[in-house]
Amino acid sequence: MTTGCTDICEKIHASALRLARDMGGVQIMEVCGTHTMAIARGGLRTILQPADIRLVSGPGCPVCVTDQSYIDRAVGLARNRPDIIVATYGDMVRVPGRQGSLSEARAVGARVEVVYSIQQALDLARQHADHEVVFLGVGFETTAPGTALAVRDARQEGLRNFSVLTAHKWVLPAMNALLAGGDVKIDAFLCPGHVSVILGYGAYDQIVRDYGRPCVVAGFDPQQVLLGVLEILDELSAGEPRAMTVYPSVSREGNARAREVLDEVFEIVDAPWRALGVIPASGMALRDEWAEFDAERRFDLPAEESYEMPGCRCGDVICGRLHPSECPLFARRCTVRDPVGPCMVSSEGACAAAFKYEMPARKR
Repeated sequence: MTTGCTDICEKIHASALRLARDMGGVQIMEVCGTHTMAIARGGLRTILQPADIRLVSGPGCPVCVTDQSYIDRAVGLARNRPDIIVATYGDMVRVPGRQGSLSEARAVGARVEVVYSIQQALDLARQHADHEVVFLGVGFETTAPGTALAVRDARQEGLRNFSVLTAHKWVLPAMNALLAGGDVKIDAFLCPGHVSVILGYGAYDQIVRDYGRPCVVAGFDPQQVLLGVLEILDELSAGEPRAMTVYPSVSREGNARAREVLDEVFEIVDAPWRALGVIPASGMALRDEWAEFDAERRFDLPAEESYEMPGCRCGDVICGRLHPSECPLFARRCTVRDPVGPCMVSSEGACAAAFKYEMPARKR
């Protein structure tokens, strides 16, 4: 750790001692897959353990929270429609479903293309006018504005062979669902930086008002995470929970223009989440006036049943109920090379983070 991080840790330990008499240990949920990776890579759980501070992962990995039924729909499109090119970000390719993964579908001839931006998916539609291009719209408020802009571009250009299978989600309803459930101890939230650039840290005022939990936005290096933890402890010590940021890129108001684009193209709908079930007003669906770009309607996709892969505890991991190492499949049946669940697949997954950084190399 750098000298700056050492100084912060000393302040954290001093603040934690003041809380010990009143609260016992403090459990903080990070709601961002990038935070999860930074915490594991930086060894922060070990550093904070003597202060009786526990960091647990929440529903902040887009691939991990995507309901299993969506995976089956995407794989079904790839396998059963040779006229379709499925365009997706890389993490989605290896998530197993009942018909296998998109990677396995590609191995037997399906057209699955990994893209690094939705603009590349539009390029595929321009280059392959004889194919339908379906983009897998997975992610939170960070990536959803890009999807909305791409849909607008497709209409403007007359790209009738482009559509989106959307599973975009809002973060706040999931945070509310976890607190309302009450089966997981959450003393505070370490809130996501990128999402908060869009929402603004003022969006978390509702959590503070209704549940009395500090909500602190932090950046993505260890020192930023520790600054966020210190701010949370100071608020708990003072008995004055707040919504605030230690990440300079985030304002209280957020990006109003991005939210306007979201509102123009998407409507708020109930949506299924892995392990959390259907959460009211937590999803984004294309509005009726953009229905021509909605892959679900264009291809009249059948409903798929939600389920969990046998033995997989990803759902409990993303709800903070257990650490990845407590899953009986972890590092045994489920590894980074041969994953069973999305938390081991995703580059932002808690299981992948724990596997890479929080267990001895000889056991990997």
